[in-house]
Amino acid sequence: MRQVVLDTETTGLNPRKGDRILEVGCVELIDRKLTGRTFHYIIDPERDIPDEVVQIHNIDNERVKGCPKFYDIADELWQWLEGAELVIHNAAFDMGFLNAEYEILAKSRKQSFKPLESVCSVLDTLKIAREKHPGSRASLDALCKRYGIDNSHRTFHGALLDSEILADVYLMLTGGQTDLLLGDEEEENNDEDESAILNLGEVQGSLREVSATADELKAHAEFLEMLAKKSGQDINWPSTSH
Repeated sequence: MRQVVLDTETTGLNPRKGDRILEVGCVELIDRKLTGRTFHYIIDPERDIPDEVVQIHNIDNERVKGCPKFYDIADELWQWLEGAELVIHNAAFDMGFLNAEYEILAKSRKQSFKPLESVCSVLDTLKIAREKHPGSRASLDALCKRYGIDNSHRTFHGALLDSEILADVYLMLTGGQTDLLLGDEEEENNDEDESAILNLGEVQGSLREVSATADELKAHAEFLEMLAKKSGQDINWPSTSH
């Protein structure tokens, strides 16, 4: 089974009000294993990028100069997604933007509009998380914390980076393993696996506590704000101001 974990970054929250995609990132899974194949572009959205969203993903008007337009990468992206199951956190948001871009493209080519859902299926990890952990926070950040997935290296939103993190979250959320590349040898003896894990823990010793920097705390707060906007819900997180 082929799955594509996908994320986008955008100029705002509503494609029907003129907001556009400015980054798309995908990672590939086959039979629930990472293949190492990725798809990633920063895109010129053909409109101004507001300062408030630049603070989230660090993609500004200068950075997109010379980047491809969506119509330049549209066919390649379509072929990448066709026939796959898309794994997206809050799928309505990203699918809404992708379909809006393909609708614009269809009009420019004087073709009938064909939504992405007609060639692939969509799995929403936000919905799965809410069903599996009712009453708990279901943001990507909260799920990383729940499943012990390190996302401290992310200081800004990034479509490819968020897709890589979401792939780990998805596999943990649905009971699978993470950080396995397609073609890696699998141990036949589960007892040997368990022993190896225990020995690794003994070698590593005690864990060192690392505090977040001021810049990391600021980026974290901005990340939660964007999640709240994307999910349409308040993110009830302890204050990071002290």
